[in-house]
Formats: sequence, C-alpha cells, structure tokens
Amino acid sequence: MAIKEEELVERLMRENEEFLKAKQTHRQLAIQLEELEKKPFLTPQDEIEIKIIKKKKLSLKDQMEKILMQYR
Repeated sequence: MAIKEEELVERLMRENEEFLKAKQTHRQLAIQLEELEKKPFLTPQDEIEIKIIKKKKLSLKDQMEKILMQYR
C-alpha cells in the first residue's frame, strides 16, 4: 500500500463513519478467524463458522474498496 493510500485510509477512518465501522468489523472478524484457526482440532461447526467469517470479511473489504474508489 502506497503512503498516499495509507493516508487516504486514515482520513476515511476519521471522516467516514461507514468506512470506520467496516474497518473495525473487518478487524474484529480477523481476530475471531485467527482464534478459530489456532485450535488444534476444528469441529464441523468451527469449519462452517470459518467460512461464514471469511465471507463477511470479503464483503466488508469490497465495501471499503468501493468507498476508497469514491475518494481516489
């Protein structure tokens, strides 16, 4: 990520509530995913949860990218 891109992300986190919420939720989901993937054994429910989290993260990433495109 270029410095200009990082500055834009930081600016959006201060000025755009939708971007900020998406970024925070994405970060929380990343932490949940990390915790699940640390388990030595995954139950079928864990595997389903991982897939759900990954889809949510991807959706949020797409949402953030759309917002970023508006400001580029």
